[in-house]
Amino acid sequence: MGSTWKHVRHVLADNPVTLLAAALFALFVLLALVGPALAPYDPLATNAAVALQPPSTAHWFGTDALGRDIFSRTLVATRLDLGIAASAVVLSFALGIALGLAAGYFGGWWDTGVSRLADTIMAFPLFVLAMGIVAALGNTVGNIVLATAIINLPFYVRVARAEANVRRNAGFIEAARLSGNSDLRILALHLFPNILPPAMVQVSLNMGWAILNAAGLSFIGLGVRPPAPEWGILVAEGAQFIVSGEWWVSFFPGAVLMLAVFSFNLLGDALRDIFDPRKRT
Repeated sequence: MGSTWKHVRHVLADNPVTLLAAALFALFVLLALVGPALAPYDPLATNAAVALQPPSTAHWFGTDALGRDIFSRTLVATRLDLGIAASAVVLSFALGIALGLAAGYFGGWWDTGVSRLADTIMAFPLFVLAMGIVAALGNTVGNIVLATAIINLPFYVRVARAEANVRRNAGFIEAARLSGNSDLRILALHLFPNILPPAMVQVSLNMGWAILNAAGLSFIGLGVRPPAPEWGILVAEGAQFIVSGEWWVSFFPGAVLMLAVFSFNLLGDALRDIFDPRKRT
């Protein structure tokens, strides 16, 4: 455990941009955990007397058309958006890696079936496919997670399949077979650790895409239902006020959304180096 933390510190300290991304990621995770407790106002409480007030010391991000504090709503929305994205990515990662490993290692009809499944999903515009799934099943948080996981599935299938296909006849795999290891043990203990570096880069990218997907669905009315605080909803609610000068209603939630996606995109290189076995030598 000590060597692992030492390796993580070395990776983060070696690249200032990576360190910045890790700091932003830690900040968003912290806000997701304790954000509701830090919110200065009830994110659902309305007050018509202070509607559409610009940023001030009382309301750092201003207020919306119903007098709700935008800072509090943006803060509380962090937990929901990161929760949706993380759940979707974990689900697509677990299923996609398992299917891709099996396809690349065993080949044959299993490879053909898994590859055609991934190709079928990729044949659709992914956001449009997510819209169709949510529209058919209903715009609940669970269905948003499911739709986001489905459109992210092919990325992990392809990464795992390619890496397993290249390594299935490698020397260390042949040695594992000759040592009496079962196929399941080879997949879990020998192939899986070697596909983690590219897979973790994909995880980082997919976290940003998943956040954007959830916010986009909410923006067009197919995501989280109002009045729940969610970044996409907050941007959509403020869009109509931009032309009349109340820019802060959508600007601050949009800026936080952009910063979250930016941090996850930058974090990919750090995750690749942390999980790459060759970097530990």
